[in-house]
Order: sequence, then structure tokens, then C-alpha cells
Amino acid sequence: MDFLRPASWEEALAAKAEHPSAVPIAGGTDVMVEINFDHRRPEHLLDLNRVGDLYEWETGEDTVRLGASVPYAAIMRHLRAELPGLALAAHTVASPQIRNRGGVGGNLGTASPAGDAHPALLAAGAEVEAESAARGTRMIPIDAFYTGVKRNALKADELIRAVHIKKAEGPQQYAKVGTRNAMVIAVCAFGVALHPETRTVRTGIGSAAPTPVRALVAEEFANAALDEGRHWDTGKPLPASLVQRFADLCAGACNPIDDVRGTAGYRRHAVGVLARRTLTWTWESYCGGRRATEGAA
Repeated sequence: MDFLRPASWEEALAAKAEHPSAVPIAGGTDVMVEINFDHRRPEHLLDLNRVGDLYEWETGEDTVRLGASVPYAAIMRHLRAELPGLALAAHTVASPQIRNRGGVGGNLGTASPAGDAHPALLAAGAEVEAESAARGTRMIPIDAFYTGVKRNALKADELIRAVHIKKAEGPQQYAKVGTRNAMVIAVCAFGVALHPETRTVRTGIGSAAPTPVRALVAEEFANAALDEGRHWDTGKPLPASLVQRFADLCAGACNPIDDVRGTAGYRRHAVGVLARRTLTWTWESYCGGRRATEGAA
């Protein structure tokens, strides 16, 4: 196994172009596990730790450009207001040591359906910035990024440079089921984000289908119900029947398997519970924000 250590982004792209099968490694929290258990033996490892701009982020007017190697600990510390759903997900990632090393780019590159960042990225509405030496930069919508079990839309000579994530315009939540709060692979996970400007709800489900997925039918139902009930305008509580129907539709969006962490039936049930709870929490937060704004006025 050859170890490639580019000192710049340009060198990294050149190395990937020359060795398309080279496996990128930064935090190593996914790749090294596969190598240690002899599940993967790549001919080349492409070490990105010396590529400094992968550890930088920029906060724009509407979005955050998050370098692929920005560690979860930095997201928790510096971007909680802009990316609350992803910050909550970051809290559940492994141990403090791994949160100081691992980043969103690794989750995306591995594309495991159990990756903790995926539901938050789907719910927030993200785009993946990919680049190759030959074709330059392209933006991949998060909905089109996951193509199969541990497969993504990257070309062989492309690397993930950054993730562009819409800044939160409303409450976001994230929750996962596991034997512990962290240091555990999720049995299932769920993210939800309210987008008051477009009056829409977005979701993300992890570890309950071959790829991370959105509950599109549940979103369509919630969007229509909130509009018909004038809930965005009034900020009134959600009927229990609305919340339960949303939860049932989220459970129906799953296509899970039985494995050592849980059965398919349990995963569907748990996703429904998480959907019910997180929608309730986000809506209560939205209503609280409205009351605070109206009181100040």
C-alpha cells in the first residue's frame, strides 16, 4: 500500500488524477476501521491532512461553506447558530477524540447509510463541492449524492473540497437511536428542519434504508397541512393527528434491514417515534420564537 501525501489542494487533485483508485484519508475514522478489519486494501492512500484549506469554513449571507475536513468539534463550537441540526448530529459522533479528527467530508466519501451527518445535511439542504484536475468544480445536490450502499456520485478522479449548507432560517432537530448517546453506530437517525421563508419542512433519515433518504411523502403532507391550517401564520400548536400522520409517513419512507443492531420492524417504529418527537420540538421552538418576536414588537 503506497501512502501519498500532497502538500496542497492542487497536488491532491494531481495525485487523484494519476491514481483514481486512491482512497482519500483525513480523519481516518471510517477508512482505518475498514483497513484494520481487512475489509479494504487499497493500493494507494491519499493523505489530505496537509491540505490546509480543507479545515476552513466561510459564513456567507445565506450559506456556510464548510471545508471537507472541518472537524465535528469545530462545528459544535463555532457553527451551532448557523447549522444547529449538524451541530446536534456532531454531538453524537463517537468520542471527543474522534470529534476532533473526523469531518463531514469523510462521512460523505464513505456514504455509509449510518453516517451521523447525513440526516442533518438532507434536512438542511446541502450541496457537495467536488473537483477534479481535468473537469474543475461541480456542485452536487445532496439529494443526488447518495447512489447506493456506501456509494456516491463522485467520479473516480474527483475529491470533495467542501459542503455548502443553507444557514438555518428556522428550528432544526436531530436525534438517533443507539445503545449509548455516542460511541455507537446508529440503529437509526432522524433530522428535521423548518424553513419558514419557503414554508416547508425537510427531513433526513439515516441507517434505515440502503442510502440516507428524505421522507418526501411525509414532507408533502406536512407542507400541505401546515398551509391549510394556517399554522405558519398563527403559530398555533400542531394537532396530535397531524404529528402522528407525519410520523407514520416517515416510518413508511424507510426500507431497513435486520442486523445485529436492530430489526427492520424496530427501525421503522423508532424512526416514527423520532419523527414525532423532533417535529414537535421544532414546532414548539418556532412558536416560541414567534411569541418572542411579537412581544418585542
